[in-house]
Amino acid sequence: MSSASVRNWRLSDFDYELPADLIAQQPAQQRSGSRLLAVADPFRDLHFSDLVDLLDPGDVLVFNNSKVIPARLFGSKPTGGKVEILVERILENQQAVALLRSSKKIPDGSSFDLEGNSRSTVVVLGRYGQSQDRFLLQFNHSILELLERLGEIPLPPYISHRPNAFDAQRYQTVYAQIPGSIAAPTAGLHFDTPILKALEHKGILHATLTLHVGTGTFAPVRVDDIDKHQMHSEWCEISAETAAIVNAAKKRGSRVVAVGTTSLRTLESGALKRESLAEHQWVRSGCWETNLFIRPGYSFEVVDGLLTNFHLPKSTLLMLVAAFIGYDKMRSAYQHAINQRYRFFSYGDAMFCPRHL
Repeated sequence: MSSASVRNWRLSDFDYELPADLIAQQPAQQRSGSRLLAVADPFRDLHFSDLVDLLDPGDVLVFNNSKVIPARLFGSKPTGGKVEILVERILENQQAVALLRSSKKIPDGSSFDLEGNSRSTVVVLGRYGQSQDRFLLQFNHSILELLERLGEIPLPPYISHRPNAFDAQRYQTVYAQIPGSIAAPTAGLHFDTPILKALEHKGILHATLTLHVGTGTFAPVRVDDIDKHQMHSEWCEISAETAAIVNAAKKRGSRVVAVGTTSLRTLESGALKRESLAEHQWVRSGCWETNLFIRPGYSFEVVDGLLTNFHLPKSTLLMLVAAFIGYDKMRSAYQHAINQRYRFFSYGDAMFCPRHL
């Protein structure tokens, strides 16, 4: 954290009132048909396709290519009781970390059948690590194959309908490649093939990285002093090619624009120390676990611009936005979005944010 961070931030600093009818229950009819708030002075109310005009040739958009898996399964105990399983991380072909929901406590060593296939069983091996709410599960078949056949896309709880075939398509970016997320990197949901081609035609570069979104990204902050909040770790990877593209952009003075908070957190978690800048290296390649918690006072090393959706009150994602554009600017932008009736959260509209300096 920056030494300039002198304010003792409280959870209530990141609360706001949102009319319920502004929570988007369905995506825009066309992916790039959503609205775009350009955070400037004054704010500019645009269409998402106007993103092309906000970027310059040589700028780099960095996308998270993680693919949402149909991570929610349902099972039945031998007693007939129901179990809901949310697979958060696949460790091996038949072993995963998951959250379980049941009317009664599920003891270690218990097993249950998956609904839709009585020959598919799950054994609870125990708690995972030091966690109190995550369990290590052993499946008797390939987990990815079971999820594809029996799983359900885990839509966020503020979306009221059960996931359907339309959600399976639209709660996924068009460039998703690597299965592993339980939630979409939602800033990327606005991109379609025409806008990607328009960006390429203008000379705007793109690069990809991977962060598998887990429940930790959206876990509620339960402490009033936000500095005491602990983020769960998520697996991420930056390829050598992406690191080279980002480092070259920084060297020539072009902007590195993160598509979504997950891309931003991955890039910043891969930032090299200041002494490496003499070698024109801003970000490293490799894979690692990150629990980076970005809140006001954080000193950004890599990212110059952020494309993101509108986030929940009191969320760590909102704190990240406040760190990036400044707390007062975040409050003003959100109030403007509410006044102008932007659509909020995963299926909602987007905002383009230059970094607050």
